[in-house]
Amino acid sequence: MRATEALAELARRPLDAAEALRPKLVPELLDAHPHHDNSIAWLLWHTAREIDVQVADLSGNEPVWTALEFEQRFDFDRSDTSIGYGDSAAEARAIVCDDADLLLEHLRATVHTQIAYLRTLDDAALDEVIDESWDPPVTRGSRLISVSADALEHVGQAAYIAGLGAAAFE
Repeated sequence: MRATEALAELARRPLDAAEALRPKLVPELLDAHPHHDNSIAWLLWHTAREIDVQVADLSGNEPVWTALEFEQRFDFDRSDTSIGYGDSAAEARAIVCDDADLLLEHLRATVHTQIAYLRTLDDAALDEVIDESWDPPVTRGSRLISVSADALEHVGQAAYIAGLGAAAFE
């Protein structure tokens, strides 16, 4: 297996996990807040946005958020560059969406874009240093691993909330 194929397999995992949650993603649970500010809706939105922004930065392409007009479909009162990183409690709670299919469609589009980008790369591209402000400097490959690892963590958090069930928030 080539490195880019392994990265594509890793990139698919958050989407697979999120889609497996679909039966539990009922409207009353999507915006529930289990003793913190990040709801399932926020977690899935943020997961897609962090993939989108970082892959767009690496590829030089327009983010899926604007290219496919998700910013209009979600209609959040946020800038088009917002991804939720560093959100205050009020900002996180302001992300309200009771449409699980839209959240999953957005995540699906960003993951498919990430995988398409990976198909354009070779091992030399993965070894290229893209950020020298870190010690050690960050390579394209390590950034792509980080993107997918972060996405997996957030979908895992969403799965935990979904596992609690709506009764836990009544």
